[in-house]
Amino acid sequence: MYTVIGARNTRAFRVIWTLEELGLPYDLIEAPAGSDLAKSHNPSGKVPALDVDGTVITDSCAIMTYLADKHAGLTYAAGTIERARQDAFLHQINDEIDALLWTAARHSFVLPADKRVPNVKDSLKWEFARNLDRITDQITGPFLMGDTLTIADILLVHCGGWAMAAKFPMENAAFKEYSKSIRSRAAFGRAMGQ
Repeated sequence: MYTVIGARNTRAFRVIWTLEELGLPYDLIEAPAGSDLAKSHNPSGKVPALDVDGTVITDSCAIMTYLADKHAGLTYAAGTIERARQDAFLHQINDEIDALLWTAARHSFVLPADKRVPNVKDSLKWEFARNLDRITDQITGPFLMGDTLTIADILLVHCGGWAMAAKFPMENAAFKEYSKSIRSRAAFGRAMGQ
């Protein structure tokens, strides 16, 4: 029913993990960002893309939201205060964590060499640490919103892994414990291909 276009070492991992948490079957077509295959599903060449019976959805958060809503898992019901809070976390993580990591990646290897500003990374790392502390202070249980795992947790923990790989500061002990607990889930292991 679902086909993921992307690679596990990209934002496609978020979608794969969501599918695993929801217990849904899917096929993965390995396609690096910027490849002709990726561009055939998304003109920008960005991954992931999700093929749903011939219709393609792009953007990892849009895909996760679609899957969570359609299969009534990893989310609160639309129109509730809890859903508004969940969406606020999703946007906050995108704006204050993911965007910084993406900007650092662009200035490391994505942009043409003459367009990169390597010195910007020190500022991004400082801002990342500050923002991660602020988000971590809002965690109210084993998950971001208490006792319910949501797509916001998947996004935040994925960004934490990305930050470690990019050598961003990960000194927040509470975040490390939160992230370690969530990464111990069976669905995370399956998403990793273990």
